[in-house]
This record gives sequence, structure tokens and C-alpha cells, in this order.
Amino acid sequence: MSKGQLQIRDVSKSYQVEGRPRLEVLQHAGFDVAPGAFVSIVGPSGCGKSTLLRLIAGLDRDYTGDILVHGERIAGASLSRGIVFQDHRLLPWLTLEQNVGLSLLNSPWPSERKAQSVREHIALVGLSGFEKAYPHQLSGGMAQRAAIARALVNKPEILLLDEPLGALDALTRIRLQEEIQRIWRVEGVTMILVTHDVDEALFLSDKVIVMNAGPGRIVRELDVDLPRPRDRAGARFAHDKREILSAMGEYQRVSERVAA
Repeated sequence: MSKGQLQIRDVSKSYQVEGRPRLEVLQHAGFDVAPGAFVSIVGPSGCGKSTLLRLIAGLDRDYTGDILVHGERIAGASLSRGIVFQDHRLLPWLTLEQNVGLSLLNSPWPSERKAQSVREHIALVGLSGFEKAYPHQLSGGMAQRAAIARALVNKPEILLLDEPLGALDALTRIRLQEEIQRIWRVEGVTMILVTHDVDEALFLSDKVIVMNAGPGRIVRELDVDLPRPRDRAGARFAHDKREILSAMGEYQRVSERVAA
């Protein structure tokens, strides 16, 4: 593979659980992410998707192998890598603009530039007019948009998305998938999404990394060569979905249940 902005090289991760053998969560994971790409990681629960995202974020440095950004090994968390979790994690006593501005507390930017970036990113996620609103005054979808704005406000090179839409209703989820795609195009940021939703991964991504559990490992890399905007009901979309489900070991079981 060609050298990318982000390189995952033979990464393994395990935990020691008291009274039990050491639990291997990730085993020899490796792939490249090109600058500006949108990559999704899919797989069943317990396959190490979120663990891998935490390692890329620099939130956990206890692993073997290498995670490199522009050839340099990640040594901890960095403003160059933003992250959005499934729970928006907005602080309830702060307004929307204050929550977004939290990401700039350690930024060397002058205050005027910080304020401008907060305004721009609130507008980017479609929340202009809600700057003074508190989290309890926002819907679930609006709160997740605010979390995305907070993660992007300091202009990171890479945005990590850990199932950010998992708790939303189906219609809101589809709308926010389209919003995430728009934001990705506008910002030009590299995005890496962890999701259980294969349709979501195919709709958004240039590449889908398929993982399986026991221990967590990569079983397939699928380059998604579908034209945008993507037709979720189209034959090529359905074909790629079957490829992913088959790699996950799910497609045969789903087919058997439907036939029964």
C-alpha cells in the first residue's frame, strides 16, 4: 500500500482481566488512510473497533505495533485529531458556543480568531441562532451537531467518529449522515467512522474496513467506488453490502433466517 496520512502497522492490544487469561482485543491490525479520505470501520460488538479508534486518538498508548501520522508515531492525544463519541458529552452548565469553544482552551490562537472559528463551525453544522442555548434546550441531533462542531473548531487534520449517530432515531440518523458528508466535503478533513451500520458505512465512505471478533482482527478492506450521491436502493450498493456482511460472517446467517 502507498504511504498515507495515517498508517496502522501490525497493531495488537490486550487487557489483563483479574482471574482470567489475558484478553486479546486487537490482533495484527493494519491499513492506510489517505489524506482527505472517509474511512469506516464496521464489525460486530466486541471486535475492537472503538479500541482501535482510541489508539488512533492517542487516548491509550499501551499496545504493540505502530500508529503513524505523516510517518511519526502517535505519542498521545493531539489537537490535530478530533473525536466525537456516541454521547455528545456537552457540559450542561455551558451554552452551545461555550461548549464548542472548549476545544480552543489550549489553542495559541488570539481570542478574536477563536471567536470567529466558533461562529464559523456553529454555522457549518447548521446551528446558527442557537449560540446561547444550553444542551437541555437542544434535540439529540442538534447536540450531536454541536459535538461535531466542537471537534472541528480547532481545524484538526483527522476527525474520529465513534458511533456518533447510534443513539438517534432512524430519520434523524439519515439526515445527519448527509450532514456529515457535507461537512467532510467542506472541511476537507480526513474522517474515520466506527459504526455497526453497514448502510451508513457504504453511504459515507471511500473505504470500509471490516473487522471480526475473537480476537478483533481485520478480515476485509473494501474500496467503495460508488458515485455520489449514493443510491441506497441500487444494485451496486446492495452488492457491496453483501460483500461486507459476508466478510463479517453475517450474510449466510441472515439469509438462513429470512428463508426460514
